[in-house]
Amino acid sequence: MPRKVKNKAKSEVYIKSEIVCCEIPEHLAATMLSDMEALPTVKLGDYLLELELTDLKPEVVEIARKELRETPDVKKKATVELRDLLKEEKDLHVPLDNDIWLVRFLRPCKFYPESARDMIKRYYSFKLKHADMYDGLMPSRERNIFQQNILTVQPNRDQLGRRILIIELGKKWKTSEVCLDEVFKGCVLFLEAAMLEPETQVCGAVVIFDMDGLSLHQTTKFTPSFAKRIVDWLQDSVPLRIKNIHIVNQPYIFKIVFALFKPFLREKLRNRILFHGTDRKSLHQHMDPKCLPECYGGTLDLPRIDGPQWLELLEMCDREYVAINSYGYNKKVDL
Repeated sequence: MPRKVKNKAKSEVYIKSEIVCCEIPEHLAATMLSDMEALPTVKLGDYLLELELTDLKPEVVEIARKELRETPDVKKKATVELRDLLKEEKDLHVPLDNDIWLVRFLRPCKFYPESARDMIKRYYSFKLKHADMYDGLMPSRERNIFQQNILTVQPNRDQLGRRILIIELGKKWKTSEVCLDEVFKGCVLFLEAAMLEPETQVCGAVVIFDMDGLSLHQTTKFTPSFAKRIVDWLQDSVPLRIKNIHIVNQPYIFKIVFALFKPFLREKLRNRILFHGTDRKSLHQHMDPKCLPECYGGTLDLPRIDGPQWLELLEMCDREYVAINSYGYNKKVDL
């Protein structure tokens, strides 16, 4: 993402977007839980910004085999076993007949059915516990976080095929206009979309927290309850491989913020949080400069995708988010 359109003039760094819709091929339609027939695409000059629902590329198939134990036989057997396990969860309503949905949870659990079953239960238990965040959650109801432009996903993947989520909670964050709960909801919307993508299911995602300009006043907005919710979500309730969290441009007072999160972190996630400050060479040890924009010492030559442009695309997927929200504990499925 994005795909380049041939025979067009070179893009500018910031360019006007245009919505187009592409019909979802029949063999990919099962990826969606809703009855969406067309997938929205944002045209950005030379590029098309879209959700990548295509089949795995050969090199990603090999990653899945090596890292996730994924083979056709393993996938088929695990899917059948996971479906049988979920049938025993009488108060949990999920799309049991959708093999692609089941694989979505099997991949981050390396195709161990019991682990995937437990992940699904934690995923929906978290949603139930935090119903005030999840009820009715869809892009059209969360326009503000996208319009504030402190949350975006890079148009490209990194050198290992991972999605790149960037969160800017420093000088761009106007605390009087957007709260941390909105930031959380925006992250959920992005990751729910990422979960649809087979390549992201296999390769995972990385997060860049850009804390440039973080003020003492902003640190007061972070609370222990918010910190625990975020950590519980990342550690136990996101069926996606979060490979690294990179903290960049953080001032000294960021220690105040991190101290709130630290007590809730288990070793696995704690070891994946990397602090770089303004040391771009440190960041580049983990992320190829070719995958990064200039502001992070990179050489990426792609248009910046702002929050409002992502909003254009995600709003067109509202129907899919309604379908996602219709499943869970004590839910009646009527789609």
